[in-house]
Amino acid sequence: MADLSIQLRELDGASVIEPIGFINAHTVKHFESALEDLVTAGHYNILINCARLNYISSAGLGAIMGQIEIIRENGGDIMLSNLQTSVFTIFDTLGFTQLYRVFDQEESALSAFASARKS
Repeated sequence: MADLSIQLRELDGASVIEPIGFINAHTVKHFESALEDLVTAGHYNILINCARLNYISSAGLGAIMGQIEIIRENGGDIMLSNLQTSVFTIFDTLGFTQLYRVFDQEESALSAFASARKS
């Protein structure tokens, strides 16, 4: 079974979470806990850099949806960047590209967070 590791970093006022591997029924709790920990700690600008994410199941998408309401209520957002074609297709097919801003590069998403803070 493929597994998942997660790297976290703070850049330009945003929390960057980078899942590496596969988010599926067996690994989703690890991903969900990382998101919940950020929100619990008051981090409401979250960028999910998907450069090394090979697959995300509906359970992984549910983990993202489970946090978005509290994040947006606190003036933040979740943005996505660096989606591989196969992962983008999953997000797009399920309508997530209509719910979340998607960027080709991490730097573009970080700039969008910075612009939102200035508004």
